[in-house]
Amino acid sequence: MAARVPVPVTLLLAAALALQVGYHAGRAPRQRAAVALALPPPQAVLRLASLGEPVALAKAMTLYVQGQDEADTPLNAIDYSALRAWLERIVDLDPRGQAPLLAASQVYGASADPARTRIMLDFVYRRFGEDPDRRWPWLAHAALVARHRLHDPALARQYAQALRTRVTNAVLPAWARQMELFILDDMGEDDSATALIGAMVASGQVSDPRERAFLERRLHNISARQRRADP
Repeated sequence: MAARVPVPVTLLLAAALALQVGYHAGRAPRQRAAVALALPPPQAVLRLASLGEPVALAKAMTLYVQGQDEADTPLNAIDYSALRAWLERIVDLDPRGQAPLLAASQVYGASADPARTRIMLDFVYRRFGEDPDRRWPWLAHAALVARHRLHDPALARQYAQALRTRVTNAVLPAWARQMELFILDDMGEDDSATALIGAMVASGQVSDPRERAFLERRLHNISARQRRADP
């Protein structure tokens, strides 16, 4: 005998459909609505609409948001302020879900408009702080975007520093822990790089002999560079 759809699930789907229809009723045709992304409903309304199933509603909202960047809707045509609001609501409903931060750092962060990219990177940075050990990969990608696409080493360092200081040491791989050091190199901040290496070693962040050896070589190279610059 075929399984019946549980009543709460049916009600949830009906509520989600009614919610979406209500917010978009009277708006322009489909393609125009995709460009003019409306702000999401307030969180209290979403909680009521979820009927006790916030994760399911978060997944439905994720599908809705993903529908805004279809092939005929370039990223630069999307209202990123509204997009961020949708992503914020989704994370609030499902804090363990990774899709919003992944999409922000790797999909929407690829916009050719630096202002839009910065909105997404800031979203990732702010929400990273709530669960650093699980959300660090998205901030690491945001640091790379800031460094190589926005050419903003100060912002990249801010993100890299947050990775190094806020993620549990055993969770963060060596390459991510050392990202701040490479950015300081790019900035020509030799004194800061030297101080950072000393702090990493003294604080016990670095226990792997190979990583310690790598940092010692970096110190040696920095000292050699400073002697050449100021013999």
